[in-house]
Amino acid sequence: MDAALGPPAKMAELDDELTPMMAQYFELCSQYDEALVLFQVGDFYEAFCEAAERVARLCEITLTQRSDSTGEYAMAGVPIDNAESYIETLLEAGYRVAIADQVEDPDEVSGVVERAVTRVVTPGTLTEAELLDGADSNYVAALSAGEEYGLALVDISTGECYATSVGSETAVADELSRFGPAEAIVGPEVDVDEGVFGGGCLVTEYDADAFGRERAERRVERYFGPPDRLLAGETELRACGALLAYAEYTRGKAGAVGPDGEPVDPDVDPEGTLDYLNHLTRYDPREYMLLDAVAVESLELFDRRSVRGTANLTVVDTLDETACALGRRKLTDWLRRPLLDGDGIAARHEAVGELKRRPGTRERLHDLLSQVYDIERLISRVSRGRADARDLRSLAATLSVVPEIRAELADAESRLLADLESTLDPLSETREEIEAAVRSDPPQQITEGGVIREGYDAELDDLRSTERSGKQWIDDLEASERERTGIDSLKVGHTAVHGYYIEVTNANLDSVPEDYQRRQTLKNSERYYTPELKEREERILRAEAAADELEYDLFCGVRDAVASEAERVQALADRLARLDVLVAFGEVAATHGYCRPTVGADGIDIEAGRHPVVERAEESFVPNDTRLGGDDHRFVVLTGPNMSGKSTYMRQVALCCVLAQTGSFVPAASADLPILDRVFTRVGASDDIAGGRSTFMIEMTELATILTAATDESLVLLDEVGRGTSTADGLAIARAVTEYLHDEVGAYTLFATHHHDLTAAADELAGVANRHFETSREDGAVVFDHELAAGPAAASYGVEVAAMAGVPDTVVDHARERLADEPGGTPASRRADADSPSANGHADTSDDIETRLRNVDVATMTPLEALNALADLADRVE
Repeated sequence: MDAALGPPAKMAELDDELTPMMAQYFELCSQYDEALVLFQVGDFYEAFCEAAERVARLCEITLTQRSDSTGEYAMAGVPIDNAESYIETLLEAGYRVAIADQVEDPDEVSGVVERAVTRVVTPGTLTEAELLDGADSNYVAALSAGEEYGLALVDISTGECYATSVGSETAVADELSRFGPAEAIVGPEVDVDEGVFGGGCLVTEYDADAFGRERAERRVERYFGPPDRLLAGETELRACGALLAYAEYTRGKAGAVGPDGEPVDPDVDPEGTLDYLNHLTRYDPREYMLLDAVAVESLELFDRRSVRGTANLTVVDTLDETACALGRRKLTDWLRRPLLDGDGIAARHEAVGELKRRPGTRERLHDLLSQVYDIERLISRVSRGRADARDLRSLAATLSVVPEIRAELADAESRLLADLESTLDPLSETREEIEAAVRSDPPQQITEGGVIREGYDAELDDLRSTERSGKQWIDDLEASERERTGIDSLKVGHTAVHGYYIEVTNANLDSVPEDYQRRQTLKNSERYYTPELKEREERILRAEAAADELEYDLFCGVRDAVASEAERVQALADRLARLDVLVAFGEVAATHGYCRPTVGADGIDIEAGRHPVVERAEESFVPNDTRLGGDDHRFVVLTGPNMSGKSTYMRQVALCCVLAQTGSFVPAASADLPILDRVFTRVGASDDIAGGRSTFMIEMTELATILTAATDESLVLLDEVGRGTSTADGLAIARAVTEYLHDEVGAYTLFATHHHDLTAAADELAGVANRHFETSREDGAVVFDHELAAGPAAASYGVEVAAMAGVPDTVVDHARERLADEPGGTPASRRADADSPSANGHADTSDDIETRLRNVDVATMTPLEALNALADLADRVE
């Protein structure tokens, strides 16, 4: 990102010669030199000089010129009423955008209008509805370092604040992967690889003073109360304090510090507080199942990695029967942070079970929740003084639904639903105040009248009455003047520039009375006014202006009163969101045949488990059972051909566990599950060419993380470990990993491999078992049955899969010939080869068998290879 966007050097030489407006612009550019300043000039936001050239190029708008007494400047502007779309373009290009608004009324100022930066728009501090995805949170993070790392996060658009501490750079990456921040600020002492923040995160080294303990402590206490009651350690405190300072800076508040370290206002002013940031959640990462970035991506929780037969669905899509934006964000949050608390999990399952059993209640709740607006973001706009009258009516409409929702939950049996019913706050006084004050269908503008209901304020009613009676007098004037003058074509009208007038065509000028005074001459007519008309006009305008001003003041008073209830509104939003997710879980369970899992078992026991995404796309999904742990093995070596279902199967086991701990029912006939502390995945990889890392290096890096962090309460999914190197090296690594996970870690493990020699581990390690996916042959072609069976696979059928993929017959035939000549080729591979229409077409002779027997090196073969070779020879004799 470009950091220096202030005035060009040549402008510094002209400081004494600049016009007042341009001097003001360049002064703001100097104060916000880390941002691109958009400067209000009338109905446009303008940029000048080099900044204008960048804006014009990026936003594809016309570059014009401004001329004044000091010379010409390049100029580019965007309309204020459509600024968000251009701001989004600038953000995507890597810029912060400082919005400098006029803070004085041009009609009341002689000379240059004062302007000030009212907000700095950055990727992580968006609040504009047009720039936000209503379904997703938008976090900015702050990271400090000391004996451990302190991490704080806030969603400025909703007011959600979190803080925690972690002990390593890897743990920082894990926690950041939960939230996926769009932006991060770091203290000067932080030295971590930017990769820990994830792709697309704007990372900035922030002012050291903002991370200082004393300033941070003062700021945290101002927002949340005594820090020692909320936070665990100095690094958390410093991260929170700096984050709050940055939030203030982007809102143009006092006491804020910019990324360059310069305070917007050095005094800590209570008026600068962002009041809706009123609740801080300090959490321990150990309270939740950890899903790091690799696991989130591999399991396709939120983003698609492949396109095969899943209709572009993700896991969250299959669960998303939510009715409002509040619920969708909460669903994502629950899925990112599955619970470890057995009671909490059971409470959610109990509520989902009740909603599954009661379709009528579920349907009515969904309909009511669909009427709920995004009051979490709405109340933040109210608190920042940016909400309009329609926002307040939307809040009132939501509050009016709350009593109906509570009525639907009145006879709830589950403790969680009963608790929600008792704590859903209807904020009756707030709703009544809004409904009494604000018209049911107000205009979007709040400064031009038509917002406040008649009867709400007596003074306003008097002013509006004066305005209406005056306008009625003018409406009647046309008829009375026609009668008085005898001019049938006479008209009474109004313009914003000239006010009220009486218009007479040139043909009737002889009939104009003496008391008419000329106001404007047109081509075919003259416009006049009378002393009485002028007096009425002045009375109307005075009443109208006074009424508009009073209406605005009254509206701001109502808005401030609503803002004072921000904490209650946020609590209500949280409960409505939770209810929405529970209703969605109930709907998914009822519609798609999910079962309630038993959580807290000493092993994984799933009957007829399914993949929640793949089953939606395939007409006939084949369920499979899973048994790991308990009285059975904890480690499965999984073999079978490509495309037989190994990867889908492994992921569905993990997803059943994740969904269960999220609080959802699971796609299975029955499921007894442990509480997992973490899910690890080593499934697929790609090159990091820019970082100098090969696919194999990435694979080994991820594998190292698993081996050092997994516990006996973790689930590990491994797919083809060791395939990026030689066969001998790969097999050696795979076997060593198997023994380490079995002997040292004891994690629940599913290991898919084409190293068939690895299946021998089941004979040597007590906790290891072999499973494979069945295949059959029809008309010479391999058919994948997708059914899990005991024991190792007979073959990998790699050549057959190549043929199915469209590899030319010549290549396939040659591959079969080479495979038949390999001593390590499996009997099944050769049988498949012999059965194929493309086989050699002759049987082995006794000489062939003798030659093969002489080539067997018994001294170097593993027991499994010896058995395979013996079976092959027996098969050929037969």
